[in-house]
Amino acid sequence: MNDSLNLTISTPASVLVDSAKVQSIRAEDESGGFGILPGHADLLTVLPASVVRWRERDGVAHFCALKSGVLTVTGGHRVAIACREGAIGDDLPTLEAQVQALRAAETDADRRARVEQMRLHARAVRQLMHYLRGDLKPLTLDGDLP
Repeated sequence: MNDSLNLTISTPASVLVDSAKVQSIRAEDESGGFGILPGHADLLTVLPASVVRWRERDGVAHFCALKSGVLTVTGGHRVAIACREGAIGDDLPTLEAQVQALRAAETDADRRARVEQMRLHARAVRQLMHYLRGDLKPLTLDGDLP
């Protein structure tokens, strides 16, 4: 049995990591953190903005901050992560700070999208009420009668 993992982390523009001497990998998905060792069952999961950690056979730990990505394990020894953006680094606190900033930006974007969706829904309801009352004049863009 092969006692190492082959880890590949890639973005659309480049391959960030391609190592065949990885001893263990630690990542997290929406359900929480998990580890991967040689012989792991096949797996496909979506990674949020997070830091992936791996240790090579020589004991050296490495880190990669991801904006988000998809992780696959195949054949018990091949681990591939495809992500839009990633940053390799050896300073874990700095990478975790980057991930926290990415998560905050994602949360803010989600909040703004929900507010816009609610605004559009309210406008559609006003338009429907306007139509059902029999008003023939169209509403203006701000939802009021002209």
